[in-house]
Amino acid sequence: MKPFFFTRIQYTSGNWDTDQRMPSNLLHSLVEYTTIPIDEQEKVVQLDSNEIFKSPFCYLSGHKLVEFSTQERDHFKRYVQNGGFVFVDDCNHDIDGLFAKSFEQEMERTFGPRALQKIPNNHPIYHSFFKFEDGPPTTSFELNGWGDDLVHDYLKAVTINGRIGVLYSNKDYGCEWDYDFRNKRFLAVDNTRFGVNIVVYALNA
Repeated sequence: MKPFFFTRIQYTSGNWDTDQRMPSNLLHSLVEYTTIPIDEQEKVVQLDSNEIFKSPFCYLSGHKLVEFSTQERDHFKRYVQNGGFVFVDDCNHDIDGLFAKSFEQEMERTFGPRALQKIPNNHPIYHSFFKFEDGPPTTSFELNGWGDDLVHDYLKAVTINGRIGVLYSNKDYGCEWDYDFRNKRFLAVDNTRFGVNIVVYALNA
């Protein structure tokens, strides 16, 4: 089994380089809780590069505009339709923010109207490793007075042939997990556990 590697998507619009400590934190959790072999070095891949097709799992985030070029859109669509998995996280945690509105419009252009749908809170992704009986765990950023100040009680997804190809969150997990993994000992419950579920689902669905 080849080592799992975390791939961050670099796209030409907006700001893609967010939550810089999150990948190493999540990779540490995979080492701690699972037997998945890990490559500890985060990879950054341009969306219009063919390198993206070598990645089993990609992460895309930002605060600003998301507007793919023609080649970026083509690569994103082919990657997902060929079995790839993209976890997309809105750093604004705001359904009315620029990232959310522009990303959802981009998904309509890429996959067609209504391709991005709410997933039920009993979806297999919430039971792929740890059990999250109430669906997606809440983040501390959702009620901090910045963003829409709402707790989003569901995630959305583009589903291809019965499996999630694009998992979309307005909950700002990236910022929630953006800390040195050695500080986990101060948490009553490790808040990166849902990240483990996302990766395990991506690799096995």
